[in-house]
Amino acid sequence: MGVATSGPDKVMVVSGCCRQPPVVKIGGGRTVYCPCIHKVQLLKLNIMTINVETDTVYTKLGVAVSVSGVAQVKIPGNNVEMLNAAITQFLGKREREIIGIAKETLEGHQRAMLGTLTVEEIFQDRQKFSQTVFEVASTDFVNLGLTIVSYVLTDIRDGQGYLKALGEARTAQVHRDAAVGEAEAQRDAGIRKARGKQIRLKAELESSTVVAQAERDYLLKKNVYDSEVQAKKAVAELAYPLQQAKAKQSIKEEVMEIAVVERRRAIDVQEQEIHRKEKQLAAEVKKPAEAERFQLETSAEAHKKKQIQEATAEAEAIQLRGDAQAFAIQAKAKAEAEQMAKKAEAWKEYQDAAMVDMVLENLPRVVAEVAAPVCEAKRIVMVSGEGGEIGIHKMTREILDVVTDLPLTVQRMTGVDVSKALVASTA
Repeated sequence: MGVATSGPDKVMVVSGCCRQPPVVKIGGGRTVYCPCIHKVQLLKLNIMTINVETDTVYTKLGVAVSVSGVAQVKIPGNNVEMLNAAITQFLGKREREIIGIAKETLEGHQRAMLGTLTVEEIFQDRQKFSQTVFEVASTDFVNLGLTIVSYVLTDIRDGQGYLKALGEARTAQVHRDAAVGEAEAQRDAGIRKARGKQIRLKAELESSTVVAQAERDYLLKKNVYDSEVQAKKAVAELAYPLQQAKAKQSIKEEVMEIAVVERRRAIDVQEQEIHRKEKQLAAEVKKPAEAERFQLETSAEAHKKKQIQEATAEAEAIQLRGDAQAFAIQAKAKAEAEQMAKKAEAWKEYQDAAMVDMVLENLPRVVAEVAAPVCEAKRIVMVSGEGGEIGIHKMTREILDVVTDLPLTVQRMTGVDVSKALVASTA
């Protein structure tokens, strides 16, 4: 009895008595056998390289070529059917015998494929030729129990220089295509460059336009904002002077109103003074004059001297009163001279009232001027006609008549009716 083993790259087949069918141990198996009745054989599973040479084969168009190829084949250990076929075909054969069988098969298929293709097809597409040979030969190799791992066409050659001429033509074509391609590439590059430049210029112009529009909008808005700011600033700067002018105008109106009230009060005071003086004249002059008249009527000659003395005394009294009034008027005129400029500005607003105010203000002066000649006289001799008045009473009445005619004179000169204006202001 003995024990047989096999390496991982081999198949062990045990045949003989009681071994029908034979026992197959794949890759590293072992078995017990009897050398007398059993036979143990090994079959390698490693890859075998086959150089396939085919010389002088005429292609489809009758051009003789020679080709070389390399194939890698092996016995598949994982496929039971193909393994059994390989055992049947190659068990007991040496490796070079198996390679020879596979080589002959590949050469036949390679030669057959060369006859169906042109040199150009083989030369230009070696991958297609190799794939075709691989696919056609694989069927036969399956029947042999072999599998083609790879097949590559390594060389193709001819003895007439056909491939060289084909290569030169192809080289010239390639050079031509390269030159054309280079020219077209330069043309396309120039076109793309011009288009790029055009696009760049267009973008720059559009950008410049956008920037210009933005600057224009900014300047327009800035001018609008500056105008508004200047307007607000001008209003703010003028607000104080305007308010100050309004305040001054209000103060001026109040001052003018106070001045008018003062003038009215002064006029009232002057009227009261005139009434007082009239009463004083009536008390001091009129009654004695009437008594004197009675005395003169009863005894004119007797009282003539007394009348002259009384008239002289009255004249002196009038002169003294006139001097006093003249001094008062002068002082008042000096005070009012400072107000004339202000009153001139107010006349446009007061109009007739200002004229009336002036007339009433100067009325005492007019009366004083009318009475001035009487005041300056040192001696007055009065002569009365038949039935007429006599004495100081007549002289006073004449002075008052002149004053009474004064409003009519003012109306003729200025067009202002002093009497109506006075009545309106009193109302």
